[in-house]
Amino acid sequence: MIFELTIKNVKFKILKALAFVACLIPLGLLGWDAYTDNLGANPIEVITRDTGSWTLIFLLATLSVTPVRRISGWQWLIKLRRMLGLYAFFYASLHFTTYFWLDQFFDFAEIVKDVMKRPFITVGFLSFALLIPLALTSTSGMIRRLGRSWQQLHRLSYAIAIGGVIHFLWLVKADIRRPLIYGFALALLLAYRLALSRTPTTTETEKCQSFLQDQMKIYADQGSPADQAQKLALADLCQTLLSTNEFLYVE
Repeated sequence: MIFELTIKNVKFKILKALAFVACLIPLGLLGWDAYTDNLGANPIEVITRDTGSWTLIFLLATLSVTPVRRISGWQWLIKLRRMLGLYAFFYASLHFTTYFWLDQFFDFAEIVKDVMKRPFITVGFLSFALLIPLALTSTSGMIRRLGRSWQQLHRLSYAIAIGGVIHFLWLVKADIRRPLIYGFALALLLAYRLALSRTPTTTETEKCQSFLQDQMKIYADQGSPADQAQKLALADLCQTLLSTNEFLYVE
């Protein structure tokens, strides 16, 4: 048993290392294009666009972890969520630095004017500002220290993703296909989140109660004590809910 767990841990560590390297591929390709002078006539625009796009992709990937894990049953995905979120912050920082350094040359007066005058920059700036506390509180120590407040804080990731999509949509103006694709993916994730967080209907609650009573009677008839029968019935209910895609009701 211990040997099997060790093998699983080693396999996951290898998978996580491969995922870590894979997340750096977009940066590597961008660096290679810069080295080979293949960034086109406007390299600053290319760098800004690519780092911004990958920020959105990693944000959406981070938000997708929980739905994919629940639907597929791949529990190990949850261990990759922090890394994906930090990579979203990493590419957002590159995106922000490109604007500050290569585009504006640290001209803070001009940057302030830009933020005040151009709505898409305002939204992008606010989204990046909201992303900072999420990155700073991503450690295990901060999770323990903040407790329930940590979950409330990290729900901002949805607002940040919405801001990112709006930022991209207002930026491109003409060809809006890519921001619309990102927006559609985000809408699906938000719909799934709202479905999970809604209050169960009366019918759903009655089905759960009926299921519990039936299971408790079965275990009681088998000779289990009342408290044990209740625990076993609750375990059965949890297993039934986890085996459905919606996790909201018992068929």
